[in-house]
Amino acid sequence: MIKFGGVVRFVVAAGLVPLMTVQPSFGWGADGHSMINRLAAANLPHDVPAFLRNGGALDAMAYLGPEPDRWRNKAESELDAVQAPDHFIDLERADMVGTLPKRRYDFIRDLAKLQREHPRLPLSPEKVGMQPWQVEEVYQRLKVSFREYRKLIANNEDTKPAELAIVYYAAWLGHYVGDGSMPLHTSIQYNGWTGPNPNGYTTEHQIHSKFESRFVAANVKPADVAPLVEAAQPKVLADEWADYMTYLRHTYSLVEKTYQIDKAGGFDGAGTAEGKAFTEERLAAGAIELRDMIYTAWLRSADPVQEFHG
Repeated sequence: MIKFGGVVRFVVAAGLVPLMTVQPSFGWGADGHSMINRLAAANLPHDVPAFLRNGGALDAMAYLGPEPDRWRNKAESELDAVQAPDHFIDLERADMVGTLPKRRYDFIRDLAKLQREHPRLPLSPEKVGMQPWQVEEVYQRLKVSFREYRKLIANNEDTKPAELAIVYYAAWLGHYVGDGSMPLHTSIQYNGWTGPNPNGYTTEHQIHSKFESRFVAANVKPADVAPLVEAAQPKVLADEWADYMTYLRHTYSLVEKTYQIDKAGGFDGAGTAEGKAFTEERLAAGAIELRDMIYTAWLRSADPVQEFHG
């Protein structure tokens, strides 16, 4: 069992000064990301190692949920620039390449070819987004760490270093899976409607942070979302990439619904019953997908592999 409590308290204390002056608001905001991560870990099946399901690991998962948004700061501009595309994907433009490949650089080459064919469209990777590839890569990192944990157990060696890596990767994965449950992270309509607008949706650049950050912080509590996560039975993903893309496309199907609710005042102040229920369902969807990806990584880590020898 890892003694996470002291580590978390130290990290939180060390981070207070910059956080008091800079309050970035991306993804689901700190509240939403923390909620998704904690609920996912707390609802893992009991055959997942206990260190990840309770105690200090839950606190670490919650604290680290917003971590990639802490990297989105002009003070670390190179870090911000290189990882900002990992938080979103504009599926309208990504799908112009056809079937999305599983490997990041294959997609980048596809975009480069597409850009030559459509020079006036914003089709560079940083404009289109790299969200599902980041999810797949961090998922695989997590699976490797679970594999190393199994080796340490088999050799009767100390597992604590592997446990630390597992918690970090699971939390890191959770941020992007959480981003994938937020409809405005999947579309060119990410912060105010663009193009033809016959239904009169907002064109102001406020809906994104209003929905995902301010409304969640003011109106949605973990106890509101927990029953939805608990009601969904854990599942093993036959193909984590295909499953995640199905999850992401369902999120994308809710883009216009998000604007409809906003137009009806669903995210203003205390919002409406529909706005609150919609937000709770989206947060729960993120926690459920994350739980299932962690569970699948754990089980797949037992599969035999050909070891790399440099």
